[in-house]
Parts: sequence; C-alpha cells; structure tokens
Amino acid sequence: MSKAKIGAIIVSVVLVFYFVLMGQRAWILVREPDFVPRLMGIALFVLPLIGAWTLVVELLFGARTEKLARILGAEGGLPVDDLPRTPGGKIIREAADQEFVKYQAEAEAAPEDWRSWFRLSCAYDASGDRRRARASMRKSISLYRDGQKQGA
Repeated sequence: MSKAKIGAIIVSVVLVFYFVLMGQRAWILVREPDFVPRLMGIALFVLPLIGAWTLVVELLFGARTEKLARILGAEGGLPVDDLPRTPGGKIIREAADQEFVKYQAEAEAAPEDWRSWFRLSCAYDASGDRRRARASMRKSISLYRDGQKQGA
C-alpha cells in the first residue's frame, strides 16, 4: 500500500472521529432551551456533513484517478516520468513547461479522448498548476464514464 493511501486512510479515520465528536456536541447544544446554543448545535451538525461530503468526493476522485492510471498503465500510455529534478526532488519547471506543450497539443487534437486529458493533467501537475491538473483529471474521468455509459 502506498504512502498516499495510508495517509488518506489516517486522515479519513481522524475526520470521521472528529465528525462523531462534533455530532455529540451538536446534539447536546440542540437540546438546550435557549436559541443561541440551538443555532450553534445546528451549525455543528451542518459543518461535519459538509466535511463528510467533501471527504467522500475527494476519496472518489482519488479512486477514479487511480483506476484510470491503472488502465492507462496497462495500455502503456502513462507519461514517462523522466523530467530533470532539483537535488531536493522537485521537477524543474522549465523542463515541465516544455514537455507540457506536447500534451496540450494531444488534448486539443483528441478532445474526446480521456487518455489525452489524463496525460494533460499529469503535465499540468508537473508544471505546478494543481488547479488545472485537477480540472483536466475531472474532464478525463467524465469522458471515461461517458464512454462506459455509451459502451454499455
């Protein structure tokens, strides 16, 4: 099991424990006769629900990303991680930016291919643009799922 998975499991367990504790505190406050503690209790119920929803969404995103990576890896289509790095292990951004152009052109040439969007996501990530990397990965997941629905 990878370090990332172990970290995700630990964080998830801690968050679930936190949600349970907040649920107990919320129940205590909701049962109070005064308005302000009741309002705080309702907020304490709502905030963990939002947190739980966010946790589920992120875990699903990670699982779907991992699934696509396995498929692409089995096909031999994962981008090769051969970019030069600093002594500390960080990818040299200029090299990643040069490599990025190739993956951007691939995605533009095949906008309905989830594989090209997956590789573009990896290129964005290597260039340090996490927001666009996640958006590209969501696009890749969406295209994959649409293809599965059409194929079924």
